Amino acid sequence: MTILTLEQIRRLPKTDLHVHLDGSLRLSTILELAAEDGIALPASTPAELAEAMHAGKNTGSLTEYLKAFDITLRVLQTESALTRAAYELGEDAAAEGVRYMEVRYAPMLHTQRSLALTKVVEAVLEGLRQAQDEFGIHSNVIICGIRNISPESSLEMAELAVAYKNRGVVGFDLAGAEYDHPAKHHRDAFQLIRNNNINCTIHAGEAYGPESIKQAIHVCGAHRIGHGCRLREDGDLLHYITDHRVPLECCPSSNVQTGAVRDLRSHPLKFYQDLGVRVTVNTDNRLITDTTVSKELHIVHTEMDVAWPSLKSILLNGFKSAFLPFHERRAMLRTVAGEIEQLEREFRLDAVPTRSSAVSHGAQA
Repeated sequence: MTILTLEQIRRLPKTDLHVHLDGSLRLSTILELAAEDGIALPASTPAELAEAMHAGKNTGSLTEYLKAFDITLRVLQTESALTRAAYELGEDAAAEGVRYMEVRYAPMLHTQRSLALTKVVEAVLEGLRQAQDEFGIHSNVIICGIRNISPESSLEMAELAVAYKNRGVVGFDLAGAEYDHPAKHHRDAFQLIRNNNINCTIHAGEAYGPESIKQAIHVCGAHRIGHGCRLREDGDLLHYITDHRVPLECCPSSNVQTGAVRDLRSHPLKFYQDLGVRVTVNTDNRLITDTTVSKELHIVHTEMDVAWPSLKSILLNGFKSAFLPFHERRAMLRTVAGEIEQLEREFRLDAVPTRSSAVSHGAQA
């Protein structure tokens, strides 16, 4: 197959539908915010901080992976910090060609210093608006409930999502430790969300099996599935999700780091794509996973052997799966499809070296 370079992939228009605000800060920003507010951190330099957070390292489990959020949440307890984090996330995403992004987080985790939930939401929306004004990236918010806290807190987050519907919040999610914390316990929150015609997605099939995905779809009414690595274990459910065009928010590098899959070569993404599942590729956590959308797509392309035609389909799937009104999605799709076709011609994809010749050339160099 032909091989695209990372720089070529950076130039392609893309989405990030599964990215956590509190997992996507800049290391320098964490250190600066901590210094400003006198917050203790386990490190004093970016390199040391990355090591303390196991950024980009395999942790072996979702529970271990989530421990890094204990550090990021320390500095995200003020309006100014939240606005800055959201703005910088928009800036970083725009710099690598992300045109549309849905940023998710749980406002209740940002109230340790008595910040009102409404202020938490508005601070993030302000940062995203500033990024859109300066860099042109269109972003919205997905509010999260947390599986391992309580159904009551998830209901409160759902109420917040309802209050900010059509004001920058486009969806609701259930995140947190998946094992032993079933989605069905949070059904009241999702009932409220569905009654108010709000989109929802749920982390499922990452640290638990297909039953978790079944609950997300059939009990909670999820419109998208976060991760879904273990969907392949239930062929009937797999075909149901394919037939009903339920998108999967795949995050390959993160899935390896949490132990959801053994390694990139054993990730089911290519199998899903070949079967016709609506696959999207996302970062999950830009800092903790140490990645970008472009890096994830390059990994999918080069290490999972997903050829350009399928990679193009994955790019377009991101825009098709956005929690946006149909007419907005269609207009965005028309625009980016035209841009992709222009870049195909510019890149002369049919003339790009094959894997074997590229490796041979590299060896000679």
